[in-house]
Amino acid sequence: MIKFAGHCILNLLKSFKYILSGKVSIKEIIKQGACIGFDSLWISMTIVFVAGAVISLQLAQQFILSGTEGYIGAVVSFTLIRELAPGFAAFAISARSGTAMAAEIANMKITEQVDAMKTLGVDPIKYLIAPRVLASMIVVPLVVMICEIVGLYGGLIVSQATINLHPNRFLDSVWTQTKTYDVGVSLLKASIFGVIITVVCCTMGYMTEGGAKDVGDATIKAAMYTTIVLLFADFLLSWIFFV
Repeated sequence: MIKFAGHCILNLLKSFKYILSGKVSIKEIIKQGACIGFDSLWISMTIVFVAGAVISLQLAQQFILSGTEGYIGAVVSFTLIRELAPGFAAFAISARSGTAMAAEIANMKITEQVDAMKTLGVDPIKYLIAPRVLASMIVVPLVVMICEIVGLYGGLIVSQATINLHPNRFLDSVWTQTKTYDVGVSLLKASIFGVIITVVCCTMGYMTEGGAKDVGDATIKAAMYTTIVLLFADFLLSWIFFV
């Protein structure tokens, strides 16, 4: 585990070196951005939509008893933007795109394509990991932003269907109570989560040795390790920005 963490840090530093020096292919960044973002968008939207709907469903009956149903939108917004949207979207992207990255690079490693790149004088980190890191830093916050909007509409629909809360009251509480700071931190968390997903999954694939069975093992480990690191990172970031 310590060895793996060390490789992750080294790959991250090398990736940022190539990114800051402008040696990363724009075409590859766009390609990886499409793979990371678009392929995971629908499942991320679905998960966050249901999350917003469930939160609204749980709050509606309780809030109407105390006459505070006008704050349902604010609570749903607060919960989604601060925690659930970045977290759930990151888990969905990890499950869909992160494991795909791990499997692709692991397959390249066992078929000696990575060794061939080294023989030709091409750094695999520059070609395989750095574009994915930059793409995830850009794309994951965009996915999270869309998911937050979709999740709010999930809460709006349920609140109207259950207690007949007018959409204007729901949206008014969202606009008045949602802070720009919360949105900014949410997008920052999403960007950091994107880097974590990419670095952990790509490093796991890059360290794979053996045969086809090891590719499957690397994919499973990538999903497990990414989930654990994301949870700890979410806790740490929430502590830093909201405590």
